[in-house]
Amino acid sequence: MTVEASSAEHSGSLVGRIAAAAKTTEDDVVAVFTTYGIPLAYPPARPRSVRVHRLRVLGVRAGTKHDGPFDRTFTFDTDFTALVASNFRGKTSVLEIITWCLRGSPRDRLQADVRRWLSGIELDVTIAGQAVGFRLSLDKGALVRGEVLAASQRQRLTAENSDAGRQGVSILVDTADEDDFAAQVATLMLDRLDLQPLVNSVSKDKQVGTQTHGWPAYYSAINLPAGPDKPLLGDQPMAGLPGRLLQVFLDLPAAAVLTRVKATREVLQSEVSQERDRARQVAEQRVADRARAQEALTAAQAELDRLVQQAPGPSLTDLADAAGRLARHVADAEEDWDQLNRAYRAARRQRQADEKALNDVKESEIARLLFHGLDPSACPRCETPITKERRKEERDVHRCAVCTAEVVGETASDEEVEAEAQARVDASKSAEDAARQALESAESTLSQLTAQLDEAQQRLRTAGSDDTVRQRMTAELEVARWKGALEMVPKPAEHDGNEESTVLKVLAAADKVLDQDSKAAAAALFTELNAEIADLARRFGMSALERVEVNRAAQLKVIKGGGAQSYFGKQSPGEQVRLRIAVVIALLRVGARLGISTHPGLVLIDSPKAEEVQDFDAAVVFKELAELAANNHIQVLITTADRELSRAVLPADCLVTAEEGAPLW
Repeated sequence: MTVEASSAEHSGSLVGRIAAAAKTTEDDVVAVFTTYGIPLAYPPARPRSVRVHRLRVLGVRAGTKHDGPFDRTFTFDTDFTALVASNFRGKTSVLEIITWCLRGSPRDRLQADVRRWLSGIELDVTIAGQAVGFRLSLDKGALVRGEVLAASQRQRLTAENSDAGRQGVSILVDTADEDDFAAQVATLMLDRLDLQPLVNSVSKDKQVGTQTHGWPAYYSAINLPAGPDKPLLGDQPMAGLPGRLLQVFLDLPAAAVLTRVKATREVLQSEVSQERDRARQVAEQRVADRARAQEALTAAQAELDRLVQQAPGPSLTDLADAAGRLARHVADAEEDWDQLNRAYRAARRQRQADEKALNDVKESEIARLLFHGLDPSACPRCETPITKERRKEERDVHRCAVCTAEVVGETASDEEVEAEAQARVDASKSAEDAARQALESAESTLSQLTAQLDEAQQRLRTAGSDDTVRQRMTAELEVARWKGALEMVPKPAEHDGNEESTVLKVLAAADKVLDQDSKAAAAALFTELNAEIADLARRFGMSALERVEVNRAAQLKVIKGGGAQSYFGKQSPGEQVRLRIAVVIALLRVGARLGISTHPGLVLIDSPKAEEVQDFDAAVVFKELAELAANNHIQVLITTADRELSRAVLPADCLVTAEEGAPLW
C-alpha cells in the first residue's frame, strides 16, 4: 500500500474514531480541524539526513598573538571528525560557524571578537539528498549578504562563481537582512527535513496562549548542549519540548498533530474558562446589585408605610395626579364647549338666513323664481365678489347677479314655494334649539369640572404646606426610584456551567485518540530504544548501568547496580554527556533498523572531556563514537584539547589538528 493510500485510509478511520469519542458527526470533526488548520493525516516522514562536507572561513584575525588574514578550508570526508587544538584556539568556533549556517542564526557561544574577524563563510552540505551551499558575507560581525544555493552536484557549489559553475546551481535564499536570512533558512530546513513547527500552550498572567518553536528548537538536538541544567534532548527544558522532539525524531504517529491539538485545546479551554469566570462575575454583580436595590426598596417602603399611618388619606402625589387629571378634563371640556358654541352660532346664522329667504319669497317674485338656485357670494370662476348693486338689480330688474343675464322662466306656485321656505325655517329653528341645548349642557359640565379643579388645587396647596405630607411624597418618590432600579438590573441568566462546546469536545476526543495512537506506536519502539540507550551508555563507560526507561516526555529513568533509581537530571555531568550522546545515536540506530525517519544523523559535540573526570572514560567515549559513526553512517564532529588522547584512540584521518598553542584556523 502506498503512503498516500495508507494516509487516506488512516485519516478516514481517524475522523470516525474522533467523532465516536466526541459523540458527534464526522462533519463536525472535519470542520474543527479545518478551522484551526490541523491536519487529519500523518503520513510517515521523508528521509531527513544532514551531512557536512566542506567549511571555508575567510577574514582577518586581530588582537591575538596570531594576527593577520586567514583563509582556511575544512573538509569532512569521514564519519567521525575530531577538531584538536589548545583551549581558545577556534575549535568551538568551527562548530558555531557551522551552526550559524545550518541554524540560520548564530548562538551566543560564537564570541563577538571571532565574529568581527570573519569576512566570509562557505559551507557545503547535503540535506535530504540535495547538495546545498551556504554563503555568508560579513562586515565587522554583521551579515551583509546571505545566500543559500542548491546544486545538482556538490562539486558545482565550489565553482558557482564561473559561468560553467552556475549551470545546475539555483539560488534558494538571497538577502542582506540577518533576521530575514534566519527566517528563510528556518523555513527551508523545516521543508527539506519534513518537519512541522512545534506548537505548545504557555501561561502568562493567567492568560493561556500558544508558542511556536521552529527549526532552532530542532537544531538543538544536532548541536548537543553541555551542562547539567540542560534537558535530555534539545536545549529548552520548558514547555515539554524535549518530549516532542523525541516523538518527532522517532516518527511517532501524530506527534506534531497531537502537539497542535493539545495547544489549541488548552488555549480554547482557557478562553472558555475565562469567559465563564467573566459570566460568573457579571452574574454575581447582578445578584449583588439586585440585593442592594431590593434592600433599599424594602427600607423605602417601610418608611412610606410609617408616614401613611401618620398622615392617612390621599398622598401629595395622588392629589397632584388628581389635579392633573381634572386639569386635562377641564381642557377637554373647554374644547368641547368651543366646538359646540361654533356649531350653535352656525345654526343660528342658518335660521336667520332661512327666515330672510322666507320673507323674500313672500315679497319678491324673483326670489320665488330663484328659490331653488344657487346663491353664491362671488363668481365661481374668478371669485370676484357679487356687489350689493348686482343684488339690487337682480331684485328690481330680474338681471342675474352672477352673469347679469335676464332671469326668465315659469314661476312656481307661490304657496308651494312659501311652504317649502317655511319648512326650512322650521328645520333650522329645531337645529338651533338642539345646538343651544348641547351648548348649555357643555357649559354646565365645564362649570362643574372647573369647580372640581379649583377644589383639587386648593387641597393640593393645603396638603403641600404639611411637613408630613411632603415627607410622604419624598418617600413615595424613593420607593418609585428603587422599583425602577430593580427593574433595570436583569435577573442572572440561568445556564449550564458544565456545558462543553462541540469544538472542545472534538479537540478533547482528538487528544485522547491521537494519544492512544502514539502510545500504541511507542510501546514496542521504546522497549527497543531503552535497550539501545543502555547498551550505548555502558559502552561509553557507565559500567554500573543496568537499564534505562525513557518515556514520550523524554524523561529518562536511570537504574544502576543494586536497583538504585534516579532521573537524568540527578546524574553527574559526565554521565549526562554520555546519556545525551547515547539517546541521539540510539534514535538513529533504531530508526535505521525499523526503516523510519528519525534524527538527521549529524551530531556536533563540543569538548565532552570538559565534563569528564578520568581520561580513560573519555578514551572510551571517543573510540566508541568513532566506531558507531562508521558502522551506522552517522556524522559526528567533536572537539577536544587533548591531542595525546585523540592520537591514541582515533585514526589519523579522523583528526584535524593544530600545532600546540596555534589557532585551528
